[in-house]
Amino acid sequence: MSQATAGERSAQEIVCPVINGHTRVIGILADPIGHVRTPQAFNALMAAREINAVLVPLHVTPVDVRSVVTALSKVKSMAGLIITIPHKESMLSFCDELTDAARQVGAVNIVRFEGAEAGARLIGSNLDGEGFVAGLRAQGHEISGRRVYLAGAGGAGKAIAHALAAHGAGAIGVYNRTPERAEHLVGELRRLYPQLDAHVTTAHPVNYTLAVNSTSLGLNPDDALPFSVDALPTEAIVAEAVMKVELSPLLAAAQKRGLVGHFGRHMMQAQLEYMKQFLGLR
Repeated sequence: MSQATAGERSAQEIVCPVINGHTRVIGILADPIGHVRTPQAFNALMAAREINAVLVPLHVTPVDVRSVVTALSKVKSMAGLIITIPHKESMLSFCDELTDAARQVGAVNIVRFEGAEAGARLIGSNLDGEGFVAGLRAQGHEISGRRVYLAGAGGAGKAIAHALAAHGAGAIGVYNRTPERAEHLVGELRRLYPQLDAHVTTAHPVNYTLAVNSTSLGLNPDDALPFSVDALPTEAIVAEAVMKVELSPLLAAAQKRGLVGHFGRHMMQAQLEYMKQFLGLR
């Protein structure tokens, strides 16, 4: 995301937007919900741009997600939904139309509601991968030729892997606690990007210059590390998709070793403009 202008102040400086009968409402669906940080940043951007829209956290369990989405699609002031853990993959089957990004990675993290007569059409996309890449580049980290280690082959992990491959990564090693998921993602990458060295790896990365956590480990203070940083080369970047805390246990371990850390908020910040555009907020 580009540097904020004078009109785009920090969330701490911006007065909460006025909510009225013309406000476009977006829900962010998650379970659990306490870790989400997107509403604060998104609402600050809306206020700074003087856009009458608000993002609201909605704690929805997997058993209820279909009925909740169906009901919300009938609310005429709803612009759409942001989707996060654990609903990104199940959301595929609820959408009437998918973008190429959502279809390719098999996960949805944003839904636009189009039309309101007898319920809106749901258009699903996935901004995780391009948001992650844009966040890296905004911090001066290029992708081309990098050897990437990726922990996690779920919705976010798949999106990040595809985006890194599309932007010229030289190799991607995938580790997942369920090996079959890692193998499936590696198979997809080999099929779509034959020039890429895609492979399944372990929880102990060695010769990688970018190591990425796309798992949910780090949301809770007593979580185990998603992977070991002990054998990474000194020039490696350790990147988070988790953004509940600024300095996750993984980034703290990387910092202790003197490695460059890349915060989860960079991915979120890069996605905000994409979210605004996809939802048609202006």
